[in-house]
Amino acid sequence: MGKLTAQAIAERALEVGDTEGIDAVTIRRLATDLGVTPMALYWHYKNKEQLLIGMADHLIGGFAPKPADERPWQEQLRDLVEGLIRTLRTHPCAKNVIEQIDPVTVPNFLAVWEQALRLASSAGFGVEESCLITKYILQSSIAIADAPVHMEAGDRDEMVRVKRLGLQSLPVEKYPYLVEMACPMVGGLDPGLYDTFGVDLVLSGIEALAARR
Repeated sequence: MGKLTAQAIAERALEVGDTEGIDAVTIRRLATDLGVTPMALYWHYKNKEQLLIGMADHLIGGFAPKPADERPWQEQLRDLVEGLIRTLRTHPCAKNVIEQIDPVTVPNFLAVWEQALRLASSAGFGVEESCLITKYILQSSIAIADAPVHMEAGDRDEMVRVKRLGLQSLPVEKYPYLVEMACPMVGGLDPGLYDTFGVDLVLSGIEALAARR
């Protein structure tokens, strides 16, 4: 193979994480997959912690936030949230990776974070509120991107079936709405509706708060 790069290592690590889980991502395993010695990887990543940071940076690097423009902050924030969700969804292991690192250590994430803070500030929010908004945006984006409605059909269908039967078996006189809405409650939703409604819900809350400033 050609010159081994940090990006190539991170990409392979994400692929392994997607198919086998984060625990399967080790320096020795990646060295074998890439046809090099473990020392060749240590040149780029000295330990698993640095590797996870590299994976997160490579992942978020697939999303290039649009530069500031003259559009309303609401439109720019929507672009940011939707772009982040699309990026996180490119790798099923994204949620586990993000949850194991400190975003401050990830250069590409800092660029996204900086833009989110700028937009929150331009909407009239104070320092503490802007910080909270960006945290909620990240958490919401991870949840939307990692939703079961986007799982492979075989895995999703069996999971939905089991959970649906569990809800439908509840006493209807005590839980009438859970029984009635059992199917959509456990994942029987249109994936497109799940995404658009989720983003609308998050952004509508931010816009409503901003309007009260």
